[in-house]
Amino acid sequence: GQVSDYTGAAALLSSLPAAEWLIADRGYDADWFRDALKDKGIRPCIPGRKSRGKAVRYDRRRYKRRNRIEIMFGRLKDWRRVATRYDRCAKTFLSAVALAATVIFWL
Repeated sequence: GQVSDYTGAAALLSSLPAAEWLIADRGYDADWFRDALKDKGIRPCIPGRKSRGKAVRYDRRRYKRRNRIEIMFGRLKDWRRVATRYDRCAKTFLSAVALAATVIFWL
């Protein structure tokens, strides 16, 4: 739908693992989201939206490397079983993802 990305991130904020950085795209640019990340000790690497009045500082080099993660998800989605999530059990689905990631790594 038309719900912005950071609205869904609010539901997952409490279950974030310990991390040093969170790299996200412009869809997650919100002052309350940045503050919540800083309260958890996570440094946000999120560029500001184009409509934002005051520019936000972020690590551009770190942000450019975010494409590696997107490429990895794209390769995982090449596996039909992972892309369509045939497995109903979360444990079985995670096993299929681990198997696909292992094969992708070795090829």
